Amino acid sequence: MYSLKLTSAAAALALAASGAMAQDVVRIGSEGAYAPYNFINDATGELDGYERDLGDALCERAGLTCEWVINDWDTIIPNLVAGNYDAIMAGMSITEARMEVISFTENYLLPEPTAYIGLAGASEDLIEGGVVAAQTGTIQAAHVAETGADLLEFPTPDETIAALRNEEADLVIADKAFLVPYVTDSNGELEFVGSDLGLGGGIGVGIRQSDDELRAIFDAAIAEMKADGSLNALITEWFGEDGALYE
Repeated sequence: MYSLKLTSAAAALALAASGAMAQDVVRIGSEGAYAPYNFINDATGELDGYERDLGDALCERAGLTCEWVINDWDTIIPNLVAGNYDAIMAGMSITEARMEVISFTENYLLPEPTAYIGLAGASEDLIEGGVVAAQTGTIQAAHVAETGADLLEFPTPDETIAALRNEEADLVIADKAFLVPYVTDSNGELEFVGSDLGLGGGIGVGIRQSDDELRAIFDAAIAEMKADGSLNALITEWFGEDGALYE
């Protein structure tokens, strides 16, 4: 059984409704390559970021013993389904297509803006008429596939930036929070192009469809953090004053 210590009436109700659990340690899969959501801290060599802090807080509140597993993005859902870990916290937007394969908790980030960047002076016409780089299997890649642009996919988000700088791609599309540091640190080499987009239903914990109990536990802990303001505090810490907060 999962080892757990209930911290709220909501969690108690969720567990009472769900029955016995199956294992002691909850393994959480993350990519470690998508700051500020998740990344490897160069100083410590450990997973860091908003989702690491949030995941640790959720596990502590629920009394769960949790371990983190780093997994490449392009196989992160198949490895969850195969049982190589029990949950995903990897900047994964809740979409209908993904919900055909896995389930999600309630969101722990409201839908974040998606944005395009290009080299300085890039035209907005490239959004639908150019070559746009995106990370494989993302909602951004799916969006580009529905436009008139040519989609160029890469396994990692850093490779999309390299493709732009090497002029293999005209634009990069990704979550704006990921792109901001690249633009800020580029000394004018890179700039945002066009307007922000709203894609997906926010970001949640990915769970196997059969694991109703674990989903209920995470749901209760997320709801508790929303209610006491601690989730908003983490969002502000990692995404700044522009981060979308829960009311």
